[in-house]
Amino acid sequence: MTITFCGHSNFSFDNTIKQKLKKLLLQEIRKNPACKFYLGGYGDFDSLCLNILKEIKADFPTIELLFITPYLNDNYSKLETAKLYYDGIIYPPLENVPRRFCILKRNEWMVDEADLVIAFVKYSWGGAAKTLEYVKRKKVKFFNLAELH
Repeated sequence: MTITFCGHSNFSFDNTIKQKLKKLLLQEIRKNPACKFYLGGYGDFDSLCLNILKEIKADFPTIELLFITPYLNDNYSKLETAKLYYDGIIYPPLENVPRRFCILKRNEWMVDEADLVIAFVKYSWGGAAKTLEYVKRKKVKFFNLAELH
């Protein structure tokens, strides 16, 4: 099973959201201990997801945390950092995508590859909202934690 995430880059969370996210992740991992997690590595929601998954990985070492990079060049500093925090790095087929659309197209690729999307989208504007609309159009199963809050 492949799970990806979509959420606002500026995101303040309380312990309730953290616990709901952790509970949902554990529920999915218990169903499939070989889950792959695709993470974009941008913003507060992505950081929260990565931190929780790193905690969980101590008890479930079979899960994979994968950084999905929108860019593949030596100047992209996140690639070096990603090597420290993720089990691997994947570059989707974005070679012919103009740079200004790479993150959007990377997000769409992640949704296309996912069996489940876990979101925290409160607002109807911005990249996270566009990605969640794409999730809905593609009819990918999702949970929006903002609706549970």
